[in-house]
Amino acid sequence: MKKSMYAAYVSKKAARSSLFRDCLLAFLIGGGICCLGQFLFTWIYQFSADDRMASGFTSIALIFLSCLFTGIGWYDKLASYAGAGTLVPITGFANAMSSPAIDNTAEGMVMGLGAKIFVICGPVILYGCVFSVILGLIAYLLRIFGIDITGVV
Repeated sequence: MKKSMYAAYVSKKAARSSLFRDCLLAFLIGGGICCLGQFLFTWIYQFSADDRMASGFTSIALIFLSCLFTGIGWYDKLASYAGAGTLVPITGFANAMSSPAIDNTAEGMVMGLGAKIFVICGPVILYGCVFSVILGLIAYLLRIFGIDITGVV
């Protein structure tokens, strides 16, 4: 089968998606996750009276809920419905970490869980660290040359 024939076949069989609907669902579900995070922060803040502690506990709660829902299969169903709305950074990252770990537990604790847990998140962590070092070097060089960046960063 030629590439052009295959492309025509795929375009006939592929499900059509409404861009407006997808964007609206992503906005609503992502906003809902963020609202849940804000609700948790406000509720925890009432008991702790410290915003740093409330922020930490809110992050822990969102990570826990994301991993729990990934483990019982709800997060994937939500993601298939909401699309990019589930990529809210903390919950999306927790899902990306826990999903390969759960999928590969049959291979054992070392080769399954230990080796596969960073399959998706490893590049994110790597490039995040590399980019932060590059930005740190740029900020250092700018400071050496007397350029004030305190209000920018």
